Amino acid sequence: MLTKRIIPCLDIKDGRTVKGTNFVDLRDAGDPVELGALYAQEGADELVFLDITATVDDRKTLVNLVREVARHVNIPFTVGGGISSIQDVSALLNAGADKVSINSSAVRNPDLIDELALQFGSQCIIVAIDTRWVNGTDWVHTHGGRKITEIQTIPWAKEVENRGAGEILLTSMDADGTKAGFANALTSTISGNSSIPIIASGGAGTMEHFYEVFTEGKADAGLAASIFHFKEIAILDLKNYLASKGIPMRI
Repeated sequence: MLTKRIIPCLDIKDGRTVKGTNFVDLRDAGDPVELGALYAQEGADELVFLDITATVDDRKTLVNLVREVARHVNIPFTVGGGISSIQDVSALLNAGADKVSINSSAVRNPDLIDELALQFGSQCIIVAIDTRWVNGTDWVHTHGGRKITEIQTIPWAKEVENRGAGEILLTSMDADGTKAGFANALTSTISGNSSIPIIASGGAGTMEHFYEVFTEGKADAGLAASIFHFKEIAILDLKNYLASKGIPMRI
């Protein structure tokens, strides 16, 4: 059985790590390079760095920051934010990223998923889906969660898989930053209909929440931010807890 992954997420704004609730009310959480190196030492399986205002500001992800992170970590890391072309992905992979995450650009131009998967391999391409429950349906949002689309989340998840995405990073905007638990029902629906890994994001507050997302939610990885940034849960303690509950972990 494949081991489940614990992935700290560093949301980057103006070169600093930030964290908010429901995608707003951001507060500073530290230096991303230092945090990334610390999490690698503490047993994180992977890291995700998201330049959360790159698309809104209409600029590219910070390649220099990626290069600096790559010098300090020895585990796979994913970079997202403002990526919209083969050239963008090439620059980030050359700077040391292992994978890239696309969201707004994939919604705007779904063919981009096919192109990137063909050029770099599906294993490098994560499609992030920011989703919110509106009027009885889960809808895809773009531009850092600021814009609702006319795309329903569940069929979009299947489409991005069919187009060549290697993984899906599924973030529940309703749960984000609440520490009330992951969106397990939605995660389970998408996982059960998918043959690629699903990374669950949004809502982690306790170790039990990770157990629930791996069992009820059928997620392949659990991603969190504030509980790690503000030292509420230690990664190794979390992995030991999950292993004791029968969840396969790399320790």
